[in-house]
Order: sequence, then C-alpha cells, then structure tokens
Amino acid sequence: MSAFVAPRRSLLVLQALILLTALSQQRVADARDLDALDVSIAVFDPGVPADASVHRDLQVFPRIREIEARLLPFVLRDTLGKANAWGAVRVVPEPDIAAELLVSGTIIRSDGESLELEIRAVDASGRVWLDKTFAGPHGSRQLYDDIAQDLLITRDGLDDKFLADIAEISLLRYANQLAPSAFGDYLNTAADGTFTVQRLPANNDPMLDRIERIRGTEYVITDTVDERFQQLHGEIASIYDLWREYRAKVIKYQIQDARRAQSTRSDAPRGSYEALLILYENYKSDRIIAQEQDRLAVAFNNEVGPKVDAMELRVAELEGWVDQKYAEWHRLLEELFEAETTFGQ
Repeated sequence: MSAFVAPRRSLLVLQALILLTALSQQRVADARDLDALDVSIAVFDPGVPADASVHRDLQVFPRIREIEARLLPFVLRDTLGKANAWGAVRVVPEPDIAAELLVSGTIIRSDGESLELEIRAVDASGRVWLDKTFAGPHGSRQLYDDIAQDLLITRDGLDDKFLADIAEISLLRYANQLAPSAFGDYLNTAADGTFTVQRLPANNDPMLDRIERIRGTEYVITDTVDERFQQLHGEIASIYDLWREYRAKVIKYQIQDARRAQSTRSDAPRGSYEALLILYENYKSDRIIAQEQDRLAVAFNNEVGPKVDAMELRVAELEGWVDQKYAEWHRLLEELFEAETTFGQ
C-alpha cells in the first residue's frame, strides 16, 4: 500500500507544480511555429586574460569586461528579435545544452573604438551553425546585423524537416536530463557528438506532457532572469555609453600622442639633457593617460557595481531555486515512470 501512496503523492505534487504554468504554456504551444526556433544567448565570456600583468597593455578592465559580457548579448537579442524570424529569444546566465539554438560569445577586443566578438551557434542536434569572429566599430549595429544575417542564411539552408527535428531533439534532450529512465533511448548519438531522433514518444505520452509543462515552468524562471538582465541593461547603458565614449577619445589621443612622440624625435646624443627631457615628457604623457583611465574605471565601477551585485544576487537566488526544483522534478519523474511501468504490466 505504501509503495502506491508515495508515487501517487509525488504525482499530486508534480501536477500542482506544473499547473502553475499551464495557461502560459498553452499560449506558447498555440503560437509556436516550428520553423521559428527558440534562441538562447548565453552571457558572453568576458575574455579577460588570466595574467593580470598584461591587462593594462591590452587595455582590459576586468570589471568593465564583466559588465560588457552581460550588456552585449542584449544588443544581439534585440537584433534577432526585430528580425521576426525566430521564436523566443532569451539571454540566459549559463549555456543550455538542450536549447534549440544556443548562441555563445567571447569578447576578443573592446576598447571603446572597436569591438571584436567570437560567436558560436550550435543547435540541439549538435550541428554548428556559426563559429566566426565579427569585428566593427564599437556602438555600431552592423556587427550584430552581420551575426543575425549569418544565422538566417544557415537557417534558410535547412529544410522544414530538419528544423522540426531540431525542436524534437531539443525537447528529448531536456526530457532525458530529467527522466533518463523514460527517455534514454529516444536519441542516437553519433561519433561526432551530433544527435538524431531514433524514435518518438506517443503524442499522448503523459510523461512527455509533464516534461513539456516543467520546461514551461523553467522558461518562466528564465524569462524572469532575462527581465533582470534587461532591467540592468536599462539602468547602466547610459553610464556605459559615457565610458565607451571616453575610451574612444583615449584611443584617439594615444594615436595623436604617438604621432607627437614620433615628430619630436631628436638626434640629440643618448643620455644628453635634451634626449632625457623628451623621454620624460613622453613618459609623463603616458602616465597621465593611464592614471585617468584608472580613475574613470574606478568611478564607473562605483556607479554600476552595486546594481550589478544586486542583479547577480537575485539571479543566483533564481538559479538556486531552479537547481533545487530540477533535482526534485528529476526524482519525481523517475518515481512516476517506475510506478506507471510497474502498474502498467
């Protein structure tokens, strides 16, 4: 009797949980176009070298790079959203291996004047859509338009069957993470790491229905995190723009200063007063620029740091909730599958 009560209680708990998002999940399902894949954009890798001694030479300010890693994905998100060619486009704190299309990026260069990003896009089947470096003027939308265009070119080269398979594989990979006993043999993994559908669950499979509703619940949390990032973007974007404008001016001044140093080269003997004076003037100019950059970097961090820290704390709380529920969902689904398999025999 107790063996029957435990799974039944688990079923009631799970049903109560997934009913919280039943209506929103139904709206998503009704509006879904299988050609329009959902896109998850992971927070970028800030690309900060581990060796702190090279940061100044490379013009890398670690804290600001961390903020850029959160801001820049939103520009790409907005660009993809305006194309009206995709499903839901979300910025996510961590890469989601079950995403229909996962876009990740690394900041290679960001000095206020130019921006260079390494972008990689992989669909749920493991097929690489994009693995390329994009560069352009900092603040220009062209770089993001180029990324969006390349993604569309790849998508338009795939037939409807393959796109539908991506959506199926995405759901089955997610299901396999939650209930491997029930969904472990639906996908085939090739030697190159790509996935293909081996067989599909029945349309009325109750376990798959639970998986879809649980995923809907997780999407609600993901959208909440996305909103937090968007709120942060709105709060600090104007301050960041000022920083970027300053960095652009610094770059321009450094170019002018290099030209000045070149033009003031002297044939004075090495070690002479004239040669030392020119060397000192050049050194003093470099130090002024470096000190001003450090001062403004600290001021920028003081301005936006508390907002970023508060956002990170809230996101950590949400992620913690998801991780806890994920473990609970995994346990409940395994119990339900075992119970249904036992009583179905």
